[in-house]
Amino acid sequence: MTKLIECVPNFSEGVNLDIIKQITNEVESVEGVRLLNVDPGKATNRTVVTFVGEPAKVIEAAFLAIKKAGELIDMSKHKGEHPRMGATDVCPLIPIANISMEETAEYAKQLAKRVGEELGIPAYLYEHAQADKKRNNLSVIRAGEYEGFFKKIKLPEWKPDFGPAEFDAKRGATVIGARDFLIAYNVNLNTTSTRRANSIAFDVREAGRVMREGDPVNGKIINDENGKPKSIPGSLKSVKAIGWYIEEYGIAQISMNLTNIEVTPLHIAFDEVCTKAAERGMRVTGSELVGLIPLKAMLDAGKYFLLKQQRSVGVSEKELIKIAIKSMGLSELSPFVPEERIIEYLLKDKASSKLASMTLVEFADETASESPAPGGGSISAYIGALGAALATMVANLSSHKKGWDNRWEEFSSWAEKGQQYKDELIRLVDLDTTAFNKIMEAFSLSKATEEEKAARDKAIQDATHYAIEIPFKVMQAAYGSLTVIKAMAETGNPNSVTDAGVAALCARSAVIGAFMNVKINASGYKDKDYVAKVITDGSELEQKAVELEGEVIALVNSKIV
Repeated sequence: MTKLIECVPNFSEGVNLDIIKQITNEVESVEGVRLLNVDPGKATNRTVVTFVGEPAKVIEAAFLAIKKAGELIDMSKHKGEHPRMGATDVCPLIPIANISMEETAEYAKQLAKRVGEELGIPAYLYEHAQADKKRNNLSVIRAGEYEGFFKKIKLPEWKPDFGPAEFDAKRGATVIGARDFLIAYNVNLNTTSTRRANSIAFDVREAGRVMREGDPVNGKIINDENGKPKSIPGSLKSVKAIGWYIEEYGIAQISMNLTNIEVTPLHIAFDEVCTKAAERGMRVTGSELVGLIPLKAMLDAGKYFLLKQQRSVGVSEKELIKIAIKSMGLSELSPFVPEERIIEYLLKDKASSKLASMTLVEFADETASESPAPGGGSISAYIGALGAALATMVANLSSHKKGWDNRWEEFSSWAEKGQQYKDELIRLVDLDTTAFNKIMEAFSLSKATEEEKAARDKAIQDATHYAIEIPFKVMQAAYGSLTVIKAMAETGNPNSVTDAGVAALCARSAVIGAFMNVKINASGYKDKDYVAKVITDGSELEQKAVELEGEVIALVNSKIV
């Protein structure tokens, strides 16, 4: 399987779009590397660039970008709100798929070595790429910033990991490392005071604030037995934060790095800042994402805010994202476009969801065309998805039914299950057509030699196995949806009981139709033991689906007579 890493270099230029474009052109010049996002900030005078690809290609793209940034950016003239120490200030690598953090760290070391030795830029390692725990924290390395590094780099303990121990006035120094996925996130305040914004930042960030006698701002610092300042921890773990004023927007912000969103998710960070701001007489007006975000973080946020309203969380992915955007004010400063900011959407292969992305008319027209795909398998998956969607609709209507307020969680749970079955069946619509195409491709392979015949035969068998598995998964998902459908026929909103009945008809038809595809594809598979088991299991599923559908229809008819 392909190994993928993400690279998120931060360049000390956020105003001159021509310079930014010349840097990103270097990234795009490397074949196989995909530029995902370019996020310039005028006030910070900093641009966050995100790209992804196979490790060796990403390293090459990063090297070229760092080289170009060093040629175009003059740090001796740089001004900006964000802490910085070099033209390429920081360049983290993040494991994305089929690669460990240890491997990613080795690639970071390779990149730092090239930057130090070939470009002559002082390069420091951080996080997982840095063995010395005393200097693996980015904020510790960057302390003193560009202006202070002329002296700092001369200290033995701050000798660069690679490159000369001489500070480069034009290019500065660069920090390169390997880290977990980090979310850079700013929360907007209805104040212009950096000092008050910092007070909130100190309240929430894990490092907290220095402990003082009496006055928490101006009082004497309290030291421990070793003479080091004591600290009062903040309320959020795995969060770094500072306050600053952004002249471009005319507001102060809390600028945060969420270093582990499993520990402190985005929505919790947002809500905590809201609470602390209110305690200090300020209000949060919105927020701003810098760079990209994982899909799960947005879905979790959407569910969180719906649960606070005691509303069903069994709504579509699109609706959950919309709720998250609205609740956190992510579009206050500029439009938040999910397709441009959510990493899974940017990495998504559009060809893999060609059918699912069609309109109803386009899908029907494509089915009716002379092309053999989509065929019965894809249609079975689609009608199964419609059945699951109908059951989910009944659950959501029941969750919001007047007088049933104490049952909203019960129906929310059913709606969430229905959405899961619906999403799986929609995914299988395209996969069934993919399975058919794999078989056609295998049969088109050359058979001129014995070796080619053997390779062709294996390809046909592999494709056939896949073409059996996909419709069998359709059977399983459609049958699973019948549990939701039956529950909605029994306990759901009585005004929607016929919708549950239609849902049962769809699910039953999906199971039977998919099983037809299982059987016809299994007829060409040579492993007869496997075929026998699949047919036996499929027959049992089909029988159970027909029986369950009968029970639902009987329930429906008893309620509408």
